[in-house]
Amino acid sequence: MVEKGRQVRKLAAIMFTDMVGYSALTQKNEALALELLEEQRQLLRPIFPKHNGKEVETAGDAFFVEFASALDATRCAIQIQTMLFQRNSAMEPEQQIRLRIGLHLGDVVHRGKHVHGDGVNIASRLQALAEPD
Repeated sequence: MVEKGRQVRKLAAIMFTDMVGYSALTQKNEALALELLEEQRQLLRPIFPKHNGKEVETAGDAFFVEFASALDATRCAIQIQTMLFQRNSAMEPEQQIRLRIGLHLGDVVHRGKHVHGDGVNIASRLQALAEPD
């Protein structure tokens, strides 16, 4: 546990996920968007700890997850995308949950409950550049 006001710097693998088309779907069909968001959370949350990932926070449809190992983060991302590929193959396009995932290994700073630093910023930017699925 990091004490209030104290900061700890460490090397970490950071994962950012983002649902493709979530904002547009929210405008078109808010009920469906919220249903898919809840399903995404139920599907992904059990996978993170299987790969020693710690959910740092969520922002809308996005997850921010920290791992002590780049290999664990990569294996987690592969499991997520494989699971979603199998799920989506049986769904109509508007029912699919498609993700972009960004991973980066770098220094982060823990300050209270928050995690900051270039390692976080780069992972979030990589996620935005990633191809869906």
